[in-house]
Amino acid sequence: MQYRLTTPVTREDLAPLRAGDTVLLSGTVYTARDAAHKRMMELLDRGERLPFPAEGSALYYVGPTPERPGEIIGAAGPTTSGRMDAYSPRLLDLGQAIMIGKGVRNDAVKEAVVRNGAVYLAALGGAGALMAASVKGLEMVCWEDLGCEAVRRLEVVDMPLTVILDPQGGDLYQSGPAAYLADLERKQKSCL
Repeated sequence: MQYRLTTPVTREDLAPLRAGDTVLLSGTVYTARDAAHKRMMELLDRGERLPFPAEGSALYYVGPTPERPGEIIGAAGPTTSGRMDAYSPRLLDLGQAIMIGKGVRNDAVKEAVVRNGAVYLAALGGAGALMAASVKGLEMVCWEDLGCEAVRRLEVVDMPLTVILDPQGGDLYQSGPAAYLADLERKQKSCL
């Protein structure tokens, strides 16, 4: 199935999503990678607020390249999400609803997704120009000294994403290969 979502989202918005569904995401999406996540944890440890509202938010693990003249953003392909695994459960427990990146996530993240009715969406790796085409606005939020890893607020329209982890515990990285192998076995038996 394909869904259109606009941030901020609620648990109810995400409840129908299943691993393998596609999402066209619009609205505000914040960017943050490893260094920004570390600083966010330091803020929280000091009892301070995050630099953006967590409730219903979407966080894209991206370090965009510099934009060319006349462009809003450079290439904006996802980075490996596993580098944020140590931080993600805490952010999900604070209300973050959507994580966007690429690659597998650890069990703690999977449990936090289910516990919070959240989702993990994959952006197409190696297609930074395609992802950048969805970005219609960009504003620096904080930590400009981090360069490409600074926190930015993106305004996106119809960013094409795939549901990897769904609120019910579905994991496309597990179910996808299993379904492929079952289909392959079925085809091989029909050739006998």
